[in-house]
Amino acid sequence: MPTLTVRPVRSSGDRTAFLDFPYALYADSPYFVPPLRMDQKKVLDPKKNPFFEHGALQMFLAERDGQVVGRVAAIENGQHLAKYADGNGFFGFFDVVDDYAVAHALLDAAADWLRQRGLTGVRGPANPTMNDVPGLLVDGFDRPPAILLPYNYPYYEGFLERWGFERAMTMWAFYVHEAYINKERMARGAAIVERRNPGITVRSLDPERFEEDVAAAMRIYNRAWANNWGHVPYTEHEALHLAADLKPIIEPELFLFAELDGEPVAFSASIPNLNQALRFLPRGRLTSLSLPKVLGAWKLGGVYEVRMALMGILPEHRGSGLDAFLIHHTIVNGRRDGYQAAELSWVLDANKPLINALEKLGCTRDKEYAMFQAAL
Repeated sequence: MPTLTVRPVRSSGDRTAFLDFPYALYADSPYFVPPLRMDQKKVLDPKKNPFFEHGALQMFLAERDGQVVGRVAAIENGQHLAKYADGNGFFGFFDVVDDYAVAHALLDAAADWLRQRGLTGVRGPANPTMNDVPGLLVDGFDRPPAILLPYNYPYYEGFLERWGFERAMTMWAFYVHEAYINKERMARGAAIVERRNPGITVRSLDPERFEEDVAAAMRIYNRAWANNWGHVPYTEHEALHLAADLKPIIEPELFLFAELDGEPVAFSASIPNLNQALRFLPRGRLTSLSLPKVLGAWKLGGVYEVRMALMGILPEHRGSGLDAFLIHHTIVNGRRDGYQAAELSWVLDANKPLINALEKLGCTRDKEYAMFQAAL
């Protein structure tokens, strides 16, 4: 009978096997978009990811007769514990063949590592934090994910529930195409916001003061999301690290600030959905042969969607319509640049005002994600 073992990642060979596994697992999936290997390496490198300034992570591999059949990481997030002091650790980078025995063994290993560090609960998936690529896809398996969102097989949810996890939060991805959005309603709404908020203006990110604008956006984000479920503030280093990674694909006219009398009070950050181009990559490797295909798909209209990944409105300005105001200007700017559709993701199920606003604009719920939690 084949022997199943789970062991911690120790060597460089183990790390390579850990990174390689998803590309093999999803090789036959028409919807999985292989992430860039160089990005995946950077995320897990303590020398390159500022998460490790406050967090710790242990990777595990599951093998059956020498063949990798699953992986997981156990994660301690110092920023989360500093804010909540709730004893929760995390699991992430969870990929597994369709065999519950493998999933059970991997989750047991992650749980044991967290217990040894004195933690009393586990939440996930987080890869490695809520500010990275969090959540499990639970509906919408028949289409590729947008950039910086996960894709997984449908059986994962059942495996987590069988182990003892319960759903902690549902998150939605909304989708809108210019052919179906209520443009007149959207424009009227933006005009009303301007009338009701004298001095309100919108501007694009200024490339000449990139770091200053990113810092302003993160200050707004950390205040705006402070009381939202699961929010963990970006450290300054984490914010600048993320911005530097995304800088090559940031289009300033899609990164917007709403300013009141010249002071930023809200922002939204959208990026081209490069997953529409990255699907051309062979197993996540950017080569001299694949690069022209990727760039061609982006520049020749193959990338026709954007993803609104972040939005923040200072608490004292909530309810003033700035969310719809920023969405309106993002769509107007995006259409001018050739983008026909947008995904707005993700939106917490608890954020009923934003959900109502999106549905009134003509956005539809396209994919469902979830975070899960269990006691240790």
